[in-house]
Amino acid sequence: MPGNSIGQRLVLTSFGESHGRCVGAVLDGCPAGLELDEKDIQGMLDQRKPGQSLVSTQRKEGDQVEILSGVFRGYTTGAPIAMIIWNKDQHSRDYEELQTKMRPGHSDYPAMVKYKGFNDYRGGGRFSGRLTATHVMGGAIARKLLKETLKIETHSYTIKIGKISTDDQFNLKMKNQIYTNEVRCPNQKTAERMRQAILAARKSGDSLGGIIESTTLNVPVGLGEPIFGSLESDIGKAIYSIPSVKGVEFGSGFAGSELFGSQNNDSYISKGGKISTRTNNAGGILGGLSNGMPIVMRVAFKPASSIAKKQSTVDIRTKKPATLQVQGRHDPCVVPRAPPVVDSLVSLVIADHALIGGFIKPVL
Repeated sequence: MPGNSIGQRLVLTSFGESHGRCVGAVLDGCPAGLELDEKDIQGMLDQRKPGQSLVSTQRKEGDQVEILSGVFRGYTTGAPIAMIIWNKDQHSRDYEELQTKMRPGHSDYPAMVKYKGFNDYRGGGRFSGRLTATHVMGGAIARKLLKETLKIETHSYTIKIGKISTDDQFNLKMKNQIYTNEVRCPNQKTAERMRQAILAARKSGDSLGGIIESTTLNVPVGLGEPIFGSLESDIGKAIYSIPSVKGVEFGSGFAGSELFGSQNNDSYISKGGKISTRTNNAGGILGGLSNGMPIVMRVAFKPASSIAKKQSTVDIRTKKPATLQVQGRHDPCVVPRAPPVVDSLVSLVIADHALIGGFIKPVL
């Protein structure tokens, strides 16, 4: 399976399967001299791990990371940083029926055809959301690298679940509110409504989708490499590696297509000798380059595909219609566990471009 690595100067390689012995990541290109401990990674993994509440899967995984290489005496050495998490709570028997009955909304059928039945179907195998833990392993390091060197920080949060949404504009006071509720929405009243909607969907055997917004602060001007290495292109590619993501927009996004240029253009202003823009409809990126404004992005997630409702499908062994009621433990909505994953991938891409552009040196 090619396509398991991302990045040019800071390269993340992901490995493992949902029900295999472990999942893991290798981060190559991290500068030497970054103070790093397993707890720096564990904090973000804990925000993503399953079994934390009724709005997520009840699979119980501690997701305890082990650093195998690349760190010595508490600092990165410049060598590849290898990390693993052992899988401990797989219920593979729940997936036996899925060898022949293809789950609607999942990659089971195209994966079976592409790999001629040799792919690991248990828990979705290589196509499982479980593999986003590998994104977080590498992303947690990239996030710390950016904070220590350039004071860049990314905050992702839920703004919509189903039809329930908040239009609050992100500010620094909100960042401490993101993880104070189960759905990761900074607006506490809206968060409770979202939680109830997810629980209602779960009770009926169904699922919900939603939208996460991400804001990256303190970004310098000039990150990005036109044309095919633009910052938007690379962030978009990374975000689409998250299972269930079906849409990405920056700044005014699709809503901007309804405006006049005079409304959508961001006027430049000078304040205290610093150039910025009065508005941020561009979402912090122009011509594929960061313009110094916050990078604002929204990510749309489809409803989780594994649901308890009876669905129609095909038995590939008999080629006849069949019904399927998915067994096992699944997220009724993947959105509440996704903010640390979005944070991680945005951080990985920005850190990679900061290394490419010389904003961060190979040795700190």
